[in-house]
Amino acid sequence: MAVAGTASDVAVDLDVLGALLRADGVGAVAPFSAVRVGRGQSNLTYLVEDAAGSRWIVRRPPRGHLLDSAHDVLREHRILSALQGTGVPVPAVVGRYVDDGLAETPVVVMEHVDGLVVDRPEVAAATDTALRAALGPSLARTLAAVHEVDVEAVGLADLASHAPYAARQLKRWSRQWDASRTRELPALERLTELLRRRMPEQHELTLVHGDFHIRNVIADPATGDLRAVLDWELSTLGDPLADIGSLLAYWPEAGDPPTGLFAASTLPGFADRRAMADTYLAASGRDAADLDYWHVLGLWKIAVISEGVLRRALDDPRNAADGGPPEPGFVDSLVDRAWATARAAGLDT
Repeated sequence: MAVAGTASDVAVDLDVLGALLRADGVGAVAPFSAVRVGRGQSNLTYLVEDAAGSRWIVRRPPRGHLLDSAHDVLREHRILSALQGTGVPVPAVVGRYVDDGLAETPVVVMEHVDGLVVDRPEVAAATDTALRAALGPSLARTLAAVHEVDVEAVGLADLASHAPYAARQLKRWSRQWDASRTRELPALERLTELLRRRMPEQHELTLVHGDFHIRNVIADPATGDLRAVLDWELSTLGDPLADIGSLLAYWPEAGDPPTGLFAASTLPGFADRRAMADTYLAASGRDAADLDYWHVLGLWKIAVISEGVLRRALDDPRNAADGGPPEPGFVDSLVDRAWATARAAGLDT
């Protein structure tokens, strides 16, 4: 999704960007144009095009006050650079810049990858059932490939702590909730305590994406194979089942109560959550132990992130992506679904 805007809406100086690209040997020809792209509500993402038709994706943190450790595009650049040449499809990195003339924050530039981005209901509705049937398994298999990356070999072994991931996630996102919440939500607080009480033992440590779902990938429009995995800002080292749990959290299926989550996966032809999990488990060789826990934690985390998105939009409306920020009821419905999932799995005992 591209959203046109005026020069004042674009939070990078395009002339400075062109000069920096040329200094790095990239043939960038003025004048430049930029549009906001994607439905993401976190880092600001632009499609930049020069006079010769060359195109790049430019990412920077949102405007305004930033929470500690959030929106780290330089960290994202490091991860993308490390994954070049692995079995994980990612865009090629072009440059990373910390220049006050360009923006008050760091800026990362990467190649533009053509393909299908299923980020709007009308895009999902236009896909045929064969493509829908291919997309879900492709996501699951690609996620398994992410978890196969040898972090020592690609230089990411020191990316994050090796301490148990569930405890780290609960600590980090509880802190984010305390810093960004717009109201009291006792049901979320009780869910946090449940997740602390039922934390599983960690048996392995891999690279995890942290925000893997259908709107964060670019697919081949003919085959459904993934051409690029995007938005690595939450990537870290942790329990690989956390990623498939989050993917399931982002994957509503027909018959679910409405939550406000992007509901492409409810259309006929898309795999259900059980099939998605089975495809991942077969591709990765893992078993389903503790997967329900990570599914619940994924829903909890999306709720916390969504509250933060709402807070940033209230603080500065220019941070809101096309379609606007989530409503408070969206966060409430996610917490309700998390509780329902926990009860169905017997985690609330």
